[in-house]
Amino acid sequence: MADKREQEGQDTPRGTTRELPIEVRRARRSAAHASQTYAAFLQHLCERGGMSPAVAERAAVSVLCAVEQRISSGETRDLEAQLPRKLSELLHRCERHEAAMPGGFGREALLEHVGSDLSLHPDAVAPVVRAVLNAVRDQISEGEAEDVMDQLPEDLKELWRRPS
Repeated sequence: MADKREQEGQDTPRGTTRELPIEVRRARRSAAHASQTYAAFLQHLCERGGMSPAVAERAAVSVLCAVEQRISSGETRDLEAQLPRKLSELLHRCERHEAAMPGGFGREALLEHVGSDLSLHPDAVAPVVRAVLNAVRDQISEGEAEDVMDQLPEDLKELWRRPS
């Protein structure tokens, strides 16, 4: 009905978003949705891992950046396509992608790097990594989770699997 009024040249109330071009309104809705999706992911991670939103964000980027270095670039794209857009954007800016971890790294190297990134005691790193990976698995399809796991070495698969 509002579209019909616009076509007929009738004014819409001042101060409404109807004054904005459709592209701007779509971009705003998309940005709002991206923010809400990312906030929900962080909240879920905070609840799962018992951490603050700031730590959850840093943990998510650190863990996912390292995992992405163990999987193919095609699988990385597939994984990121199912993650909240704001998280994918953070991963694209991750410094680890510029200075890659040693090739063929396993569980111990991943835990060491994440622990260093987050300044965590060694005993606290594995639960944080598991919380991130489980929160990620809750965001992606089971098929995508299996595809990622197929590219991980056995010691990292153990961290990726859902708890029994």
